[in-house]
Amino acid sequence: MAEQKRDYYEILGVEKNADDAALKKAYRALAKKYHPDMNPGDKEAEQKFKEASEAYAVLSDPEKRRQYDQFGHAAFEGGGSGGFGGFDFSGADFGDIFGDIFGDIFGSRRSGRGNGPMKGSNIRTSVRISFEEAVFGVEKEIELTLKDECPHCHGSGAKPGTSPEVCPKCDGKGQVVFTQQSFFGTVRNVQTCPECGGTGKVIREKCPDCHGSGYIANRKKIQVSIPAGIDNGQSVRIRDKGEPGTNGGPRGDLLVEVIVQRHPIFQRQEFNIYSTVPVSFAVAALGGEVVIDTVDGRVIYEVKAGTQTDTRVRLKGKGVPTLRNRDVRGDHYVTLVVQVPDKLSHEAKELLRKFDELTGDSLSAAKKAEADKNGAAESKDRKKRGFWK
Repeated sequence: MAEQKRDYYEILGVEKNADDAALKKAYRALAKKYHPDMNPGDKEAEQKFKEASEAYAVLSDPEKRRQYDQFGHAAFEGGGSGGFGGFDFSGADFGDIFGDIFGDIFGSRRSGRGNGPMKGSNIRTSVRISFEEAVFGVEKEIELTLKDECPHCHGSGAKPGTSPEVCPKCDGKGQVVFTQQSFFGTVRNVQTCPECGGTGKVIREKCPDCHGSGYIANRKKIQVSIPAGIDNGQSVRIRDKGEPGTNGGPRGDLLVEVIVQRHPIFQRQEFNIYSTVPVSFAVAALGGEVVIDTVDGRVIYEVKAGTQTDTRVRLKGKGVPTLRNRDVRGDHYVTLVVQVPDKLSHEAKELLRKFDELTGDSLSAAKKAEADKNGAAESKDRKKRGFWK
């Protein structure tokens, strides 16, 4: 008994009213996933690829799709030879299908570049700045090697007095067409011309100064304006300072990554700054002034009496400026940590003991608790002895 064939729409994973674009998109995904060249030796993948190809060949053809919608698989039973499961592929244009879908499988990807003007590649570099420079912005000078047009050949790469010639391999198109045998026959593919690299021109006599490249490398110093509020890892783009373009295209850009050095006191989260300030026991208990370091300099802050350790205070507008408006700034959050002195004179210790006696006698609290515990146990024991007596 013949195996029951799956519904073509189910195979492609589309609705019955799917248009041509949806069919092609679905088939593209399945074909790339299960193509034999991508799954060598995998019989199951090969079977799924054939199944998807059969479904697409039917549903992409208006007449065959009409017949399938009306009669199902019975429309094609016993009607062909050499096809998958009795289906005849002779009417399906798989050359165009695979030329579009599998350019990246059978060799190189299609190149849409041709020999027209193209923008040059971007260049990346980095610069180190301090925490304060990141907050307020800074001008930095960096030095790097840039390519400039060769003054002798004016960028052509050809020896003065000569000119580049049209590439004989691609006839100046920058692309070559090649065919390759696939599962369903001959497939037409396009790739960048290996002879001219896609420029459409070849240089027979190279310029002795630039060796045919058309460019001379020079060491240059460039000013970089780093905006206030920039964060670690962000980049500054400098237009037209990258690699030269090809065929008259514009230069690429220079991308300068900013590396912000760590600060010994401050930490940053988005546009807010965080720090910790020690407070003496006396100031925390009685209240008083402390000095707080900020990116704007030192400020005097009035600590309230009875302040506990890890109390957080907010200094509004003392944080990092936003990149959009340097006049709009985040806040500075300060955590107050009460410090316990580790060295006391004999007189200071006596005064502290006196202070403790007047404020709860915490130094004797443990002894009192232990004495109360022992007293309670002894009283309980006496009651037991009196009961038995």
